[in-house]
Amino acid sequence: MRQRPAEMFTGLSSTRQPEVPARSLRRAIVLGGSVAGLLAARVLADHADEVVVVERDEVGEDDAGGRRGVPQQFQVHTLLPAGRAQIERWFPGFTGEAVDRGAVLSLSHQVQAWADDVAAVQAPNVVLLSESRTFLETLLRRRTLALGNVHQVNGVAEGLRYRDGRVTAVRVGGRDLSADFVVDAMGRASRLSDWLHDDGWDRPELERMRIDVNYATAYFRRAEQDPPTGAAISRFSPHYRKRTQAALTAVEDMQWMLMLTTYGADRPAPDLDDFRARCADLPGLFQDIARQEPVSEVRTYHQADARRRHFDRANRLPARLAAVGDAVASFNPVYGQGMSSAALHASCLSEYLCAGPDLDRPATGFFRSQKVVVDAAWDLSTSGDAQRTETTRPPFPVRLQRALVNQVITASTVDLRIATKFNDVAFMLAHPSTLATPSVLLRSLLVNLRHRRSRRAVPEPAAVEPVPVP
Repeated sequence: MRQRPAEMFTGLSSTRQPEVPARSLRRAIVLGGSVAGLLAARVLADHADEVVVVERDEVGEDDAGGRRGVPQQFQVHTLLPAGRAQIERWFPGFTGEAVDRGAVLSLSHQVQAWADDVAAVQAPNVVLLSESRTFLETLLRRRTLALGNVHQVNGVAEGLRYRDGRVTAVRVGGRDLSADFVVDAMGRASRLSDWLHDDGWDRPELERMRIDVNYATAYFRRAEQDPPTGAAISRFSPHYRKRTQAALTAVEDMQWMLMLTTYGADRPAPDLDDFRARCADLPGLFQDIARQEPVSEVRTYHQADARRRHFDRANRLPARLAAVGDAVASFNPVYGQGMSSAALHASCLSEYLCAGPDLDRPATGFFRSQKVVVDAAWDLSTSGDAQRTETTRPPFPVRLQRALVNQVITASTVDLRIATKFNDVAFMLAHPSTLATPSVLLRSLLVNLRHRRSRRAVPEPAAVEPVPVP
């Protein structure tokens, strides 16, 4: 009997070491040295005599300069608990090494959050690892390339070669590099779909969700080695009167990374005065950091849409081929789920290969389990985006589902038990269906009802406290 999505998600979220069979591949190739590509290479190292990471940007094992192919690399990249747990699974001791090198691990009491200007309760499962994207990739690359059978080559992948319905080589720099298995990790701009179409295979269906999200990020000097608050976020619901959201993280090199987020035509300027003026409408912590000494210019970034490629729906795909990370699905980055999703894609790849599949048939089992991970992140993130951008009234079932989810989100701000449940889903530790249980929905409704009554009874309270529910 086929497992339900929630059961599959629980299995994929496991952090136990898999039972790896004898190596069945001579050479595996990963296209792209991103977080997703490096984690895929780590998994493949258990199954192949040789793993080659093909990266178009010239970055070495200890290169801290970043990759030109990551336009959002200067924006906030906090590693959520699910992503950190999976990375720790493949690279034991990763968190400790990251902290030793300057990353900041913030526990629940060191994370502050506001939702529609209401201070949120501090749930115990809020544990965030903060660092720059370049820092994280550099550490992952060093760990991956330290494996005895993994190495990186600089070059641009130009296409695939096939024989008897399976991928046999990758065209790199005008020559064919033979392969027993290929993983696409070329990101949002992946050309794999075009290659497949041009070569007579199915082009995976592309789904887009308009988001029009804008970022502006600046780095500031940090005075304290261990600040009482290591991460903070101020977010607003789709129809709240304010529009500028913010995320703050303490990162390596004794710096603060402060990012502002807007939508649509309201684009922050790459100007420090404008940046600080926008912070004036945020909680005091963000204003205080914005007044510190800047150590970078204000860098902006715009992403027009979220997108996913439905490899699971394609009827004709070659064997010995998989895709991971943003090459499959890239979400609204506001939700911070990209790196954790990529880490769970590596878990899907490990489960698929450890099951001893027929590698001369398309990787249907891999894409089926990966769909569970993608659905979990996609459904949660696009729900809020749709409410903000849609111009027509959605069907009643959609409105009902959103109303129930919104009840849970609202209650999670003031109720510790609901906050913990919601965080498990937002942090990709649990499947979204865990929020749809009668006990969670009923408690959320009751919490919100009592909270509204308390707010009417006591106008303008000095602080928002959790509402006790039996």
